[in-house]
Amino acid sequence: MTNLVRALDAYQIAIYLVLAIGGLFAFRWLWKSWREWQMSVFKLEREFAMRRLSQALTLSSLVAVLLCAEFVVISFVIPGLPADFFLPTPTIDPLAQPIGTLSPDAMTQAAVAPQPAVSANMQGCVPDQIMITSPKPGAEVKGRIEVVGTVNIANFGFYKYEVALRGSDTWATILAGTEVKINGQLGPWDTAALTPGDYQLRLVVTDNRGVSLAPCIIPVRILAP
Repeated sequence: MTNLVRALDAYQIAIYLVLAIGGLFAFRWLWKSWREWQMSVFKLEREFAMRRLSQALTLSSLVAVLLCAEFVVISFVIPGLPADFFLPTPTIDPLAQPIGTLSPDAMTQAAVAPQPAVSANMQGCVPDQIMITSPKPGAEVKGRIEVVGTVNIANFGFYKYEVALRGSDTWATILAGTEVKINGQLGPWDTAALTPGDYQLRLVVTDNRGVSLAPCIIPVRILAP
């Protein structure tokens, strides 16, 4: 159902165009069939004309129903949906092993090995525009936490925050949003889905033209729950 609503919204112009063409054809056929029925003289001729008239009426009614359904969905249903309905919100699969990440054995070895102090450096963060304020850079986290930060740029489109192993370029999206945030809650993060170790958390902001700005990246260490 979700995919259907998204398709009705994404292709509404094409749908209206196809229904309009179909409606013109159906109503022209209905008018022609009605005229033939009126002008019929013989019984068999009138029966054939009535059959065509019934078929034309059915097709016209179907086009009208589809047109009304599209209008109701676009005008009333979609405006009432939450703002993040059309944004993908994938979650992290703890069993997945994307290409370029460490294997489960390697991750386990990294978790049990002595860990150096995690760096507190951040990259690309811009105060009052693109910033992660919680967790702090270099923080140790465990369990379910709230990610807090600022997303406040001109021509704002949407934001998402992602996680990757330290030193990896393979990022997994945690959650996304479409509202401007000023030192507010960006969303939750269940760190228990990941093997304990050192990770990078980044905030990516995209404007309404689809251009992504430089992400804000901070290092964090996930502890066993």
